[in-house]
Amino acid sequence: MPYAKGHKAKSRARIIASATELFARHGFEKVSINQIMKEAQMTHGAFYAHFDSKEALYSASFLETLKDNGRSRLVKAPLSVKKLIALAANYWGLRQSGSPQLPGPEAVLFNEIGNDNARIRDLFQSSYEHLRDMLERRIKALNRLHKAQDGPAHIRDKARAILASLVGAVTMARVISDPEEQRRILQAAQQQILALLGVTEDVVGYLGHKSERRS
Repeated sequence: MPYAKGHKAKSRARIIASATELFARHGFEKVSINQIMKEAQMTHGAFYAHFDSKEALYSASFLETLKDNGRSRLVKAPLSVKKLIALAANYWGLRQSGSPQLPGPEAVLFNEIGNDNARIRDLFQSSYEHLRDMLERRIKALNRLHKAQDGPAHIRDKARAILASLVGAVTMARVISDPEEQRRILQAAQQQILALLGVTEDVVGYLGHKSERRS
C-alpha cells in the first residue's frame, strides 16, 4: 500500500523534532540514532531513508532551529533583553526539564563546547556568530535608548563579553551539584550582563512588556 502524499516530509520533520529535543537536552555526543528514532516512534532503519549520518541530522536540526528562531524573533525584538536575562537567570529553561519553549541557537553554545567533530564545530561557529550579531543589534537599540555613543568595535566587544559570561556561567552551573552555588553563579552572570548592557531591572521589564504587546 503506497504512503499518503507528504508522508516522507512528515516523517523527516518528526525525526528532526525528536533530534532537536534530545540534542538540546544532552548535546550531540550523548545522543544516539536509536534514541532519536525511539523518541520519534519510528524504526531505526527508517533513519537512513532521510539522513546519511547523525551529523547530517544535526545540521538539519540546527538549520531548522535557526529558521524557527528567526521567525519568532521577527515578531519580538531580536534576542530581547528579557530573553537574554532569562537565559542567564534560569538555565533549566535550556531544555534541562522539558521546557515548552523551542531551543534556539544558544543551545549549541551550551552543549557543544569542546566538541572536536569538524562539522559540529562549524555549526558552533555559526551559532556563535548568529547570537553575537543579534546581541550587537540589541546593544545598538539600547544605546539609542540611552543616547550612548559606543562605536562598532566597542559594541562587538560588549557582545563577545556577554556571550562569554552567559555561556561560561551556564556551563559551570551544569557541571556542579550544589543547587545554591548554581543559583549564585547564574545570578552573578545575570548581574554582569545587566552591567555590560547598562540596563536596570525596570528597563528589562519595560522592554519585555513592549515586546509582548507587539506580539
